[in-house]
Amino acid sequence: MTAPTIGVLALQGDVREHVHALAGCGAQARPVRRPEELDAVDGLVIPGGESTTISKLADIFEMREPIDKRIAAGMPVYGSCAGMIMLAREVLDGRPDQRGFEAVEMTVRRNAFGRQVDSFEAPVTLTGIEGEPFHAVFIRAPWVERVGDDVEVLGTVTEGPAAGRIVAVRQGNLLATSFHPELTGDLRLHAYFVELVRAAG
Repeated sequence: MTAPTIGVLALQGDVREHVHALAGCGAQARPVRRPEELDAVDGLVIPGGESTTISKLADIFEMREPIDKRIAAGMPVYGSCAGMIMLAREVLDGRPDQRGFEAVEMTVRRNAFGRQVDSFEAPVTLTGIEGEPFHAVFIRAPWVERVGDDVEVLGTVTEGPAAGRIVAVRQGNLLATSFHPELTGDLRLHAYFVELVRAAG
């Protein structure tokens, strides 16, 4: 079976870690920062970083329209942390000039864990991923406040002050998490996305 080619949007954020994790799951992984590089991939990861910066750079590198078109055509996309914000239809506490891809019918709150718990780690049980709860690393993370009818909630925080908050969702070929699986060495979420890309191909 041919390994899918998955790009990591390399405008800003933890690109190398995602490339490494995807390669560890049998994908051909490569950074993507230009439209012609996007044309050569079967799926795309939008990494964590700073969502307002990624939004600006998507325009500067002329990536916004090509990504919009590929998402509309069914390309699988996984967004982690800032990537989740970039995929959301509605963003609360974002900057007025901030614009994402508005692909997943959800409302996210930017820096939601903010002052309460800036960065923390917590177990998250994920639907569709076998084994023990996922050790999730949250860094100035968003959370999901509302989802549409077509959005499946895959995971919520199970304990602590943020218990019950939605932190992982899927809508068709689109996957998003508030946390950073690429920082943990646990490849189960990347493997899940690789299989999603393989199935879409």
